[in-house]
Amino acid sequence: MPKLKTKRSAAKRFKKTGTGKFMHNRPGHSHILTKKSRKRKRYLKKEVVASDAMKDQIKRMLPYL
Repeated sequence: MPKLKTKRSAAKRFKKTGTGKFMHNRPGHSHILTKKSRKRKRYLKKEVVASDAMKDQIKRMLPYL
């Protein structure tokens, strides 16, 4: 059986919490920020827990987490 490889793009985007959930940044905070309100930009900065539907896909991409 060959070694399992980690999807490097996923490793850069997701972090695992102590309880086993995955955190990721919200999309939309990289460019075209002038038309977004200050409140909206603050909201986009925060990390969020990945949904349960995404959890199995993330686990497959990150076999060692």
